[in-house]
Amino acid sequence: MVNDLLFALYVAASAGLLAYGANCYVLVALFLRTRSAARRDNTAVIRAARPRFAEPDSLPWVTTQIPVYNEANVVERALRAAAAIAYPASRHEIQVLDDSTDETRDIVRRVAAELRARGTRIVVLRRRRRDGFKAGALAAGLAAARGEYIAIFDADFVPPPHFLRWTLPFFFRDARLGLVQARWGHLNDRESPLTRAQAMGIDGHFMVEQSARTFGGLLMNFNGTAGLWRRRAIEGAGGWAHDTLTEDLDLSYRAQLAGWGTHFVADLAVPGELPASVTAFKSQQFRWAKGSIQTARKLLPSILRSRLSPWVKLQAFLHLTHYCVHPLMLTVALLALPALLTLSRVLSPAELAALVALMLAAIVAPNSLYLASQRALHRDWRRRLLWLPALTCVGIGIGVSNSRGVLEALAGKRSAFVRTPKRGDRAAKRYRVRGTVQPWIEVALGVYCAASLGVYLAQGKLFIGPFLLLYAAGFLVIGVAGLLETLPARSAQPSIWPRVTPSWWSRRSSFHSSGPVISPASRRR
Repeated sequence: MVNDLLFALYVAASAGLLAYGANCYVLVALFLRTRSAARRDNTAVIRAARPRFAEPDSLPWVTTQIPVYNEANVVERALRAAAAIAYPASRHEIQVLDDSTDETRDIVRRVAAELRARGTRIVVLRRRRRDGFKAGALAAGLAAARGEYIAIFDADFVPPPHFLRWTLPFFFRDARLGLVQARWGHLNDRESPLTRAQAMGIDGHFMVEQSARTFGGLLMNFNGTAGLWRRRAIEGAGGWAHDTLTEDLDLSYRAQLAGWGTHFVADLAVPGELPASVTAFKSQQFRWAKGSIQTARKLLPSILRSRLSPWVKLQAFLHLTHYCVHPLMLTVALLALPALLTLSRVLSPAELAALVALMLAAIVAPNSLYLASQRALHRDWRRRLLWLPALTCVGIGIGVSNSRGVLEALAGKRSAFVRTPKRGDRAAKRYRVRGTVQPWIEVALGVYCAASLGVYLAQGKLFIGPFLLLYAAGFLVIGVAGLLETLPARSAQPSIWPRVTPSWWSRRSSFHSSGPVISPASRRR
């Protein structure tokens, strides 16, 4: 009985992975079906709004918010980019929501004074206590904001000058539109295998998933930065809340439940900096995983009771609970060996083939997102796909960290909002995420999966071998990289990867064009 139960759990976890994987194919199909029409529509809307931008007095007030907490390496770059946004100074204010406790405060004060002297409307708001973390800062800024529209950029993002020219037109067209989200670009995607893997994963989410949700009539999320909100939508949805770690996902879903629309502009890229260390990357992913499940617990009952169609509800469920793939993967990895050793009967060739097909479809499915996004974004997409093994290893390797986030969220355990440190173009300040025992657990799990692989191969079970090899490689790569970053010789360095320089950014940047003209070249860096 126990033996069959273990195998049943193994099959159930594999089936769960297949369910989430199959939805990847659905989103890719939606993206491919709607992509051309969406680009034509976006182009037409942006071009139609050109005459209005020629009349500054007719434009609405916009407030650009930049929440900051100890971002000495990147904050100056963000402030100068925000000040360079092409919009009348008489209609644009910049709020620096600075909760910093280090020298970031001095940098903000100096740069803000310099920009103010040049005619930029920029205010620095500081709170006595960091209540509510980022959500609390955004709420406090909103209370003091003059803008009818609110642009939000994290401190490690660099908005292009044409950001408002490519986002405001959609609000002019639709009075019930609450949010326009831009695509994330990357400042340091070529820095290391880790950043290349992250960039490919993020491209898949934005280019395929966000496009499919927007033009497929599904619920879409705000990604916390590189977006423009209608102020009335924020207020009408109940404002910013800090009872989850993903205040962006929470607010965007509440806004849509309140009747506000969302829109994604795939051709508008706002480059941001990717975490350069495994430890920082895992910290970021943990926050996203835990926050997503917290939001699912909070909002799924309202979604299921709403008048949305069953299809939209299903997609919302799969979206909000997507990080459950990590505990499912962990279950498959842990039960592979017991399922083999304790199974009370021999599987028939047909049953074994079905199980292998189940696992193969689940593992390959996310790659369809990455293939579609790389083809849409880059001329050299074939060469970029050579980094898919790195992305697979990273996706599997963070399973321990993200599973902990999912389980903590399900158990109702609260935790503080932990900022992801970035190096920026100064690298003067060394921000580190504290190491834990977790890398040792990942290494142990990698060794366990390697041992399981050996047992399977010894018994001639060759079909399962490739899957266990991927699990072993993923856990070992992430675990060993995490351990290396905690060594004393490494801790004296800002990162284990080469430093990105300002000249590198100036050579790579193709986002700072002067006008809202969308062309195929604008989406290829």
